Amino acid sequence: MGLDMYAYVAGRKGQANEYWENYDGATDTSPVEKPREIAYWRKHPNLHGWMNKLWTERGGRGDFNGDELELTWDDLERLEYVVKNRQLPSTTGFFFGEASDDYYYTKDLEFIRQAKAELFTGLKVFYNSSW
Repeated sequence: MGLDMYAYVAGRKGQANEYWENYDGATDTSPVEKPREIAYWRKHPNLHGWMNKLWTERGGRGDFNGDELELTWDDLERLEYVVKNRQLPSTTGFFFGEASDDYYYTKDLEFIRQAKAELFTGLKVFYNSSW
């Protein structure tokens, strides 16, 4: 168990849940197009803390576990500034692990670059996690 974090692109909010709800494992099919993962982090608690804060700013309540968060261009700009200036908020949790900002620094910036490119093409970018 632990904090697993994902970023993916899709055409609309809720597409990931709809895909998996309609997934037929026997034939590996779903009538809904599968969202494309663009980043995965394992136990990057401070990034999760930043996403949790954004989710809360938008009215989210509860544990922020398994909740889809859409990321806009402005969100990515803010995140880029925070990552580059090493200002991700210190975040702890039972399944979260230790701070890993240095370990994921390059990957975080690559995710932001790729996410912006996906937004430019008209797709939506989402963050989700499970712990």
